[in-house]
Amino acid sequence: MPGMITDFQAKYFAYDLTRRQAPDDGERMASAVAGAQVDLNPHQVDAALFAFASPFSKGALLADEVGLGKTIEAGLVISQRWAERKRAILVIAPSNLRKQWHQELTEKFFLRCAIIEAKSYNQAIKAGNFRPFTQDNTVVICSYQFACSKAADVAATPWDLVVIDEAHRLRNVYKPSNVIANTLKGALSGKQKLLLTATPLQNSLLELYGLVSFIDEYSFGDLKSFREQFMAAAPDRVFSQLRDRLKPICHRTLRRQVTTYVPYTKRFPIVEEFTPEESEDRLYQLVSDYLRRENLQALPSGQRSLMTLVLRKLLASSSFAIAGALNSIAQRLRGKLADDDKFSELDLGEDYEALDETADEWDEDAPEPLTEADRRAIAAEIADLDGFAKLATSIEENAKGKALLKALKVAFAKADELGAAQKAIIFTESRRTQAYLLRLLSVSPYSDGIVLFNGTNTDEASKKIYNAWYAHHKDTDRITGSRTADMRSALVDYFRDQGRIMIATEAGAEGINLQFCSLVVNYDLPWNPQRIEQRIGRCHRYGQKHDVVVVNFINRKNEADQRVYELLSEKFKLFEGVFGASDEVLGVIESGVDFEKRISGIYQQCRQTDEIKAAFDQLQRDMSLEINQAMSQTRQKLLENFDDEVREKLKSRNSEAKDYLGRFEEQLLRLTRHELAPYADFPATGAFALRECPPWADARAVPLGLYELPRRSGEAHLYRINHPLGEAVVARAKAHGSAAHEVRFDFSSHSGKISALEPLRGQSGWLIARLFTIEALDAPEDHIILAGEADNGTAISPDAAKRLLGLAATMGEMDMLPEGPLTSLETHWDDQAGRIRQANADRNVKFFEAEADKLECWADDLKLGLEREIKEIDRQIKEARRAALAALGLEDKLAGQKQIKSLEHLRTTKRRNLFEAQDEIDRQRGTLIAQIEGKLRQNIKTESLFTLRWVLV
Repeated sequence: MPGMITDFQAKYFAYDLTRRQAPDDGERMASAVAGAQVDLNPHQVDAALFAFASPFSKGALLADEVGLGKTIEAGLVISQRWAERKRAILVIAPSNLRKQWHQELTEKFFLRCAIIEAKSYNQAIKAGNFRPFTQDNTVVICSYQFACSKAADVAATPWDLVVIDEAHRLRNVYKPSNVIANTLKGALSGKQKLLLTATPLQNSLLELYGLVSFIDEYSFGDLKSFREQFMAAAPDRVFSQLRDRLKPICHRTLRRQVTTYVPYTKRFPIVEEFTPEESEDRLYQLVSDYLRRENLQALPSGQRSLMTLVLRKLLASSSFAIAGALNSIAQRLRGKLADDDKFSELDLGEDYEALDETADEWDEDAPEPLTEADRRAIAAEIADLDGFAKLATSIEENAKGKALLKALKVAFAKADELGAAQKAIIFTESRRTQAYLLRLLSVSPYSDGIVLFNGTNTDEASKKIYNAWYAHHKDTDRITGSRTADMRSALVDYFRDQGRIMIATEAGAEGINLQFCSLVVNYDLPWNPQRIEQRIGRCHRYGQKHDVVVVNFINRKNEADQRVYELLSEKFKLFEGVFGASDEVLGVIESGVDFEKRISGIYQQCRQTDEIKAAFDQLQRDMSLEINQAMSQTRQKLLENFDDEVREKLKSRNSEAKDYLGRFEEQLLRLTRHELAPYADFPATGAFALRECPPWADARAVPLGLYELPRRSGEAHLYRINHPLGEAVVARAKAHGSAAHEVRFDFSSHSGKISALEPLRGQSGWLIARLFTIEALDAPEDHIILAGEADNGTAISPDAAKRLLGLAATMGEMDMLPEGPLTSLETHWDDQAGRIRQANADRNVKFFEAEADKLECWADDLKLGLEREIKEIDRQIKEARRAALAALGLEDKLAGQKQIKSLEHLRTTKRRNLFEAQDEIDRQRGTLIAQIEGKLRQNIKTESLFTLRWVLV
């Protein structure tokens, strides 16, 4: 690291590190990237910069292909907003992705987050907090359904940013029937929004209209004008116009464009077939027939299809899983007979861990009241359930369990062939099956290094792992304070360092990264393709060095199971290839739960092989129709840039971002070393050990110990500018005095060549530094203007002044004071300020012109729609005249003339209305432009930082 610095340089660094940059400045993201525990990928920085490049931006649609890290892109945007003190941030995601978002933002971006759902919302209300969405310095995360149900609260909160994941769920917002999308559009009107989806366009151009209008209602006219302008004209002209309109709001990068920066491995599928024993097969048939009964009292009528799905998944999982569920159901029925209210709801959450997430997206009919006939049937039903449970309990081994042992032998051999570590993650949908697999593997050749992962992890082995992990990481910021989050970290670390097999429920598919493992076993195969992709994605992700082996099981006796696997493998391409499921195919299903419903319906309704075959054939035909090849080509023409153009831009972005990041980190560490010299040791570049908390920092928030930037050892605290210690260091440096003093800069200590300073060696002069702030278009930007001059009258360029302040320096004796005002320096300073103001004005004029053009197009769209209505009436009048001339009878001719007069009257009215409507549109446009023009005026503020006498030795 370069040598020591003075208070003046520390003050300069502190202001430079925290200054607000222009919206389109590439250096703007440096603090967000430096403060995150993520690898720097240029396409992600590019997407984050695109998101709000214009101060007029109302949001953006980030549509990178699957696997390119849209969550990281959003995290960078959120971090930037956070650094700007704009911290009212909401993330809306599918319910099964909420934990993943929480973990990504917490662990990679060190942002405080809170998941808000019915339970926490109601607790907040009871505690007297009547605005639970308003949480200071906290990113709020919730599901689509919850945000919709609390739309009034969401609308009343002044959000600085709203991020919406899997935003293709909103693409049909133009349809009044899409209640959730329309409710959210109303609740989030006027808020800045960041929409994330790999599939912004699946079946119709109207989907693009829907997503763009969700962000900015002035990007296009109304639905009618969009149809007429972009869906009825010649395709080539449409694509050109539509592409231009989408360019400012939609950003898409493809996987093939980033292979220089992101290496991808492959997936290899292994299928292990098994044949159930006679007792297992009989249990399956008995429970299946039971679930098909018309009058079924064991399942709440309002949740019957959901619970049927759950029970079928448990039945396919293991005899142990279904035995527990059958006992729960029988217990509920006994409670109903006893009129015990506590048994009114059936809770299978202990048996099927993904129940809450599935139920959150599952629409059911309202429950029906219990009849007397129902009551009479309950006793008999209890007897049946007890019989099924007894049979299930009598089964001590499962054929699929034996198949697992065979599959592991084959899969580990394949992993060994690929050079991967001997580690496997086994996924099941049931905790009871998880316990069975633990017993099975504990007496197998794979008994060493087994770790469980589920939603609670209350078993003794997990507690022991957690306690050891906690003791090891005590006094580091690996300890988050959340036992749940720390337990997850402890189990993953154990699996990485000591374990061989992790047996995980669906909780393991969310928010953990297992790049060190390359063997995924789907002991239970979900019917939801998005869940499967999520599971495999724990291992097959950025940072994986080996090809990933994926193991699945097929029941030879079950035609439906075989067809489900075929569908997931051949149509969704989940288990092989470089990328897994394509965004195009995954985009066919807006919600994986809807797809599960369709498969569950086949299991429920079809008994015979030919019925099952016909139903799955129809499902595949439906999918093929929805995967529209023509629309795929349309998406390419509209949303994808030329590969070479993108690669060149990413190459440039990669170089710039690394330069900005390197300079940012160096300045922060030099500043920190200067301020913490009495309190810390600096044994290596990028690291320091804090011995004592400075009196000007908050000891409660600043632990002692090792700090690193970036973190490498895993044991250190990650040092960053928004860490409490970093914030204290910056505040301390900014408070340094500004009285004139001499500073001696040591050129010889610099190892490289600095051409700009060569002519100044051996000379001295004066330097002034001031913070120059311009605020226009609600986008303040800060500039530190350095004006310097040598004693011989030679002006120092801004670049030379920056490089001078970067040298090692010491405070010297002040042997002279300036004689009167430094007039020449003021002139140099004014020149720089003038250039900055002009550059700001020129850039803002371009932003203004782009926004004005958008509003012109919006107005023209609406006028076009009105004019088309009159043209349509003209056409109807011509047809009516032809019909009247062709009429044979007097009565028909009179009726024809009457229709013509009616249409002509309507046309006259429409023409009159057209002029009035066009005037009103022009008035609206004029009002909007006037509002924008009012924001163009520059507000200028200047703050003196210091004046110094420099000597370059």
